[in-house]
Amino acid sequence: MPGSDHGSVLFDLDGVLVDSRTAITGCINHALVEHEFSARPAEDLHRFIGPSLADAFAELTEHPSKSAVVASCLDSYRARYVEASLRETIVTPSIEIALNALAQRYRLAVATSKPLAFAAPLLSALGLQPFFTAVAGPDLSVQGESKASTIAAALKMLGHPKRAVMVGDRSHDIAGAQSHSLPSIGVTWGIGSIKELRDAGAESIVEVPAELAGSVKQLLGDASDRAAGAASQTN
Repeated sequence: MPGSDHGSVLFDLDGVLVDSRTAITGCINHALVEHEFSARPAEDLHRFIGPSLADAFAELTEHPSKSAVVASCLDSYRARYVEASLRETIVTPSIEIALNALAQRYRLAVATSKPLAFAAPLLSALGLQPFFTAVAGPDLSVQGESKASTIAAALKMLGHPKRAVMVGDRSHDIAGAQSHSLPSIGVTWGIGSIKELRDAGAESIVEVPAELAGSVKQLLGDASDRAAGAASQTN
């Protein structure tokens, strides 16, 4: 299998592979208004993109994350998002070029906090699905699955690779990688700031997709390079 000797690269979805700000903020406001809460400026909602939406609605409505109010908001959000995501989400410019280059050497996977029932159709509709060996995301019935759990599911699908790296745009992506002792790459074209990514402990930060291949190789190493190095040490 291509890339199986070199390691795996896990990607967050929203903010890394796609720009979903319009779809997500629009659906959050739709749910808020439908439940008689005030709509918020879209830019104020950007910080909720990535982490669990149950936690987002808990903060926005001031109700517990497992409350009936939050559950109902999630239902309203999802009812609109199932179609809006396909209309209003765009692929990150140049990310397909980066994925194509990485897929020649590594096995690629998605580890997203977006429910799998939404993530898989979105990847397919945007033409990104063929790049990935595995796609992991929470079940619709699960509220607030941690990023660590999602990454664990992706690693299991990949057969628990010996070497892997996580690519994300928020601190919880970095923390999730750390929980599995994985190095991480923070991207600056998403929602999180450089400060957020640095404070979270990202080993590398890249500003454009074209820099991903070099950063991944630096963190994972190259199998042939390691073999050559090992041979030289025995001579």
